[in-house]
Amino acid sequence: MLTSLSGGAAQAGGTSGAASGGSTGATGGAEQARAAGAAPWARSAGWAAKDTGSESRFRGLSAVSRSTAWVAGSGGTVLRTRDGGTRWRDVSPPGAEGLELRDIETLGPRRAVVLAIGEGDASRVFRTEDGGAHWKETFRNTDPAAFYNCMTFFDRRRGLAVSDPVDGKFRILATRDGGASWHVLPSGGMPDARPGEANFAASGQCLTSAGSRDVWMATGGADTSRVFHSADGGRHWTATETAVPAAEPARGVFALAFRDRRRGLAVGGDYRPGEASPDASAVTADGGAHWRRSARPVPAYRSGVVWLPHSRAAALAVGPTGSDLTFDGGRSWRTFDRGSYDTVDCAPDFGCWAAGEQGRVARLEPRLG
Repeated sequence: MLTSLSGGAAQAGGTSGAASGGSTGATGGAEQARAAGAAPWARSAGWAAKDTGSESRFRGLSAVSRSTAWVAGSGGTVLRTRDGGTRWRDVSPPGAEGLELRDIETLGPRRAVVLAIGEGDASRVFRTEDGGAHWKETFRNTDPAAFYNCMTFFDRRRGLAVSDPVDGKFRILATRDGGASWHVLPSGGMPDARPGEANFAASGQCLTSAGSRDVWMATGGADTSRVFHSADGGRHWTATETAVPAAEPARGVFALAFRDRRRGLAVGGDYRPGEASPDASAVTADGGAHWRRSARPVPAYRSGVVWLPHSRAAALAVGPTGSDLTFDGGRSWRTFDRGSYDTVDCAPDFGCWAAGEQGRVARLEPRLG
């Protein structure tokens, strides 16, 4: 966390890993049969707003299906819908009103884990096993130097969270029991952070995973932006520079998405309103060992990105000034909506959701006519 994306210091701002909401593989023959039409359907799609009745800014999002989604945001707010966004239930953790919730991961029909960001004990994790009716705080940071930003889960039990550097290295928090307990991993396998380097807690997507062991982390704020990769579940990491400009506290890679352990997308830029964000997207085809800038990048700062389900080359990116689509694996992007969204996630049944400021939540729908 670098600086505030909405006004205060140290508050910058989905889904991430294999167990994030519904963002894992196919769930049945009917969905697979529809897969071939994913890209053509998306070419004529747009965001359909859903009234949440909230004024919170939602930077945490988990899409479970076209009918079910969770959002988490400012004021300790967590909402859940089970009818496609017609009605939303407030399932916020008790006592979290003063916290900034920036990431939420669903691990089953009724289990969810939510991350609160901030310095010192403002960084916390809460867990529910009954759809938000009851929550338990399962982690509270006690190190004043740590500031946790994002989470990801490999499966329903194993997950990670990342903090800005402590003693010169990014800190990794791990769980082996679905978020019921957490422990800090040894830092010996983590490369040194560069001066000013940090994560952005903009969308819950600065940390993402694919498969059972591969995980990637995005950074900015230093002389160059980098993506860190671990192939052993977070024990050992390598770092690679990207083409997304940094060299300012507000610039860098804000979000990552990997379709598999080799093909990935990075988006970011400069979150300050009115500042240009050239070359704000990049792609990799070798698991992050090398990154190349998009030939036609996203046109402005983007804080969230996700692959469309059952597609080899289609993806969505969102930010405060618009949403973009790619149909060639991130090499070129085109804007299809000018609304403000901070984060985006898709479920296997083509339930793609976006969330952002002033309680904004929308679902991707085909445009008729």
